[in-house]
Amino acid sequence: MPSSHTPSDTSSHSTDTRLSGHNLLTDRAVYQTPFYYQFLIGVLKPLYRLQVWRRSHKRDNYQQEVAQRFGKQYPPRPAITGHSNKGVIWCHAVSLGETNTVAPLLDALLASGYQIWLTNTTQTGFARGASRFADAIAQNRMSHSYVPVDTPAVIETFLTHVQPIAALFVETELWANILTKLAEHQIPSILVNGRLSASSFKSYQKIGAVSSSMMKNLALIIAQDSDSAKRFRQLGADSAQIRVAGSLKWVINTPKIDDKAIGSSEQAGDTEEARAQIPSKKNSLAKKNALAKAFAIADRPVWVAASTHNGEEETALSLHQQILSQSSLANTLLIIVPRHPERFDEVAALIEKTGLTMARRSLDEAINADTQVYLADSMGEMMTWYTLANVALVGGSLVDIGGHNPVEPASVATPIIMGRYTQSCQSVVDKLAEVGALYQPNNQFYRPMTIDGSNERAKSTVNHQYGTDSTDDTALICQQLEVWLSDLPLATQAGQAGETITVQQQAVLTRQLAMIEDVIEQYFPQNLGQEIL
Repeated sequence: MPSSHTPSDTSSHSTDTRLSGHNLLTDRAVYQTPFYYQFLIGVLKPLYRLQVWRRSHKRDNYQQEVAQRFGKQYPPRPAITGHSNKGVIWCHAVSLGETNTVAPLLDALLASGYQIWLTNTTQTGFARGASRFADAIAQNRMSHSYVPVDTPAVIETFLTHVQPIAALFVETELWANILTKLAEHQIPSILVNGRLSASSFKSYQKIGAVSSSMMKNLALIIAQDSDSAKRFRQLGADSAQIRVAGSLKWVINTPKIDDKAIGSSEQAGDTEEARAQIPSKKNSLAKKNALAKAFAIADRPVWVAASTHNGEEETALSLHQQILSQSSLANTLLIIVPRHPERFDEVAALIEKTGLTMARRSLDEAINADTQVYLADSMGEMMTWYTLANVALVGGSLVDIGGHNPVEPASVATPIIMGRYTQSCQSVVDKLAEVGALYQPNNQFYRPMTIDGSNERAKSTVNHQYGTDSTDDTALICQQLEVWLSDLPLATQAGQAGETITVQQQAVLTRQLAMIEDVIEQYFPQNLGQEIL
């Protein structure tokens, strides 16, 4: 992290061209935030500071977090050097998932000559941003901080210091005062990869005046799907503000398995992000086989329960015990990858209670012939486990989290199973289900893959009745696990169907990038491609 600088005096902001208005093609009206919202934020501000203290006062970065959230101190702005002279774009990504989702877009903006100021809300998101963009931060092409609290004075301080030419908000993280301040300063605000589930829509409806002001202050809403676009309109957005471009979750440039790790005689998994590559369709199966040999499990069916939350490990272990009870699958290996590192020891204790034989990644314990569960209690190796597995159960979907990104296993030709809670990525889930690459018990689009490569519901081996509760879902998930683990060629076919559609969907990045640059060009028609002073 660069050394901290004290923010500029807010009283001087009127002399900055970015904060005093631009040569706009069209002047946009500013929609003020309702008074009751302003009052509520003012009341909650000290309580929020207490919440930050409770959550992080024992961590080393507590003072840094408080200073940044309340406008006391920020790192310096990104440096504008060489051909990188298009100005600073502020991007806010709430947590880990949003940071991963928007990362390819930020890479593209950096490559196009923009500088980035990235903010996060959660500590996991902040840690991911710091590691994912470590090189860009070190090179002063990107700055990184916690998001400012949604009070006008703090936002004014933040904008004066950062001086952004545009602001990007990922998926549904919107703050009314922030959007009003951006509109006042004629800084275009863009919702990228916009998603609005039915439940979130109902919540926004309850604060209708606040939601309407936010919708109208956005310069552009790039929605993932038509359902989200419709809900944004119902909240007050104009149709002219909305574009449907697909989901950035399809774009994969997260860490992939390193070829050096595959070739090593040691346990594979030392993946360096800078060397990460997207495996091509031609070599994905070869990489799976090479990894299986490196881990000495080439003759064993393997499935992974990935990004699991509290309550999901118990389900995965129960499923595994049922799988192991079948003589034909008695040598199956389960890899468990908890979502949060602070739960690693808790999950280890849970595995021990089951009596299943465990090896731990963090202890460099080898997978032996009698190892039944491998606890992947490490960071930055998710794609190694997705590549190694024959089937992936993606977490955050068996409990009401919303589901983590299924495109990651799909990109390495691994078939996917998810529970009913996939509201965070439903459009992606449906597309993968339709080609037979993803099984979800209650998904009407699922078309089972047959060994000849076709998708026909009538030939399904599993009874795909809709589960009425989580017990029904678990039984159906167990059946599907048995189908794929018992017939690995069939699982391979399903995985390759997912890989194919993932490749086809990569153009969403180009579409969203073009839409963002179009908005910037409208606000800066004379300055696009030049340094903005």
